[in-house]
Amino acid sequence: MAEAGQLPPSTRRVLTASLVGTAVEFYDFYIYVTAAALVFGPLFFPSESPSVQLMMSYASFSIAFIARPLGASVFGHFGDRIGRKSTLVASLMLMGGSTLAIAFLPTYQTAGWIAPLLLCILRFGQGFGLGGEWGGAALLAVENAPPGWRGRFGMFPQLGAPVGFIAANGLFLILGLTLTQEQFFAWGWRLPFLASAILVGVGLWVRLKLTETPAFAAAMEQGPPPKVPLAELVKDHWRATLAGTLAVVCCFAIFYLATAFALGYGTTTLGIARETFLSILLGAILFMAIGILLAGWLSDVKTPRFILMVGCIGTVPTALLMAPMMEGGALFPIFAYLSLMLLMMGFVYGPLGAFLPGLFPARVRYTGASMAFNVGGILGGGLAPNIAQALADRGGLTPVGLYLAAAATVSFLGLLMVRPTAEP
Repeated sequence: MAEAGQLPPSTRRVLTASLVGTAVEFYDFYIYVTAAALVFGPLFFPSESPSVQLMMSYASFSIAFIARPLGASVFGHFGDRIGRKSTLVASLMLMGGSTLAIAFLPTYQTAGWIAPLLLCILRFGQGFGLGGEWGGAALLAVENAPPGWRGRFGMFPQLGAPVGFIAANGLFLILGLTLTQEQFFAWGWRLPFLASAILVGVGLWVRLKLTETPAFAAAMEQGPPPKVPLAELVKDHWRATLAGTLAVVCCFAIFYLATAFALGYGTTTLGIARETFLSILLGAILFMAIGILLAGWLSDVKTPRFILMVGCIGTVPTALLMAPMMEGGALFPIFAYLSLMLLMMGFVYGPLGAFLPGLFPARVRYTGASMAFNVGGILGGGLAPNIAQALADRGGLTPVGLYLAAAATVSFLGLLMVRPTAEP
């Protein structure tokens, strides 16, 4: 392979596909998170209490985390048996189709209980598709990486998260600034879901031009694929799967506390205007991208595992600053805190693209990386907004900060279970 500084067009296309695909997926996923924090409560759930409506909306958000490991097992099965390319295309189409359909849903006022039921079904479809997305995108990058560049190649799918976040929140911000409150609640919230069709089309166009990774081709030459990759994973690689799962907990906890929970808390409890808080998050998310870039580079200087451990350690004192910096409601301390929080997110998220695939052999790598990432997502992020909202209602942000510190400790312990990984 050519030097990484002079990549051939095929490798540049691989990196573009891993970035664009996950950006589209996270855009689709996060427009739901944003809508859940802003409008889904009163639109889809009956209640006299705004706090209960918000928690019910967050509960529908959590459904995707149940679907994600199911999607990981199904897409991982085919990704390890028939290849990365076709599996990635299928996951993107499922995710995009579910997102687009949300734009056409009736509300509770017009359809009663059918409205939240359909919303939950489509949310399940989103999670199922995303369950097969991340693992395939990470493998696409790292299995094409030159020696010594695994961390930097593995950060490309991770950069899809801030890119998708900026696109999602940016669009909601534009709508908030150009539409009245009545227009936004009546039909404006549907536009980001409609726009996903364009982004999914771009993602498909890039991915349909790909070829299989060298690692998958080599694995197929060595012998037939496993009949049931998940069974082989559980039998022979359970320790790596458990370690990888625990290692993921911290990044999901940070992300959904700094975004979904913070947005809901800031616009309700603190009374900050929606557009103002979205602007704060858009600025803060840039620090997540910076953290991912730094962590990817440092992962090749040290190891992905070492950088993840540093990120977990740094998250603990960061978590303890939540209450003193946010509870006052002043905008600059909130921006500074969320920026610090998301910078730490970059360090506990960026190296995962190289770390998780390196835990497994190529024959079960798609299944292993996907299952660890998505089961860890359930533990770290599935109920994080709900738990944080309940803790905040009872004791303010101090227990929420302790909850985040506990998540960082869990991930650190998971990282202690394995040694530095070898090249995929």
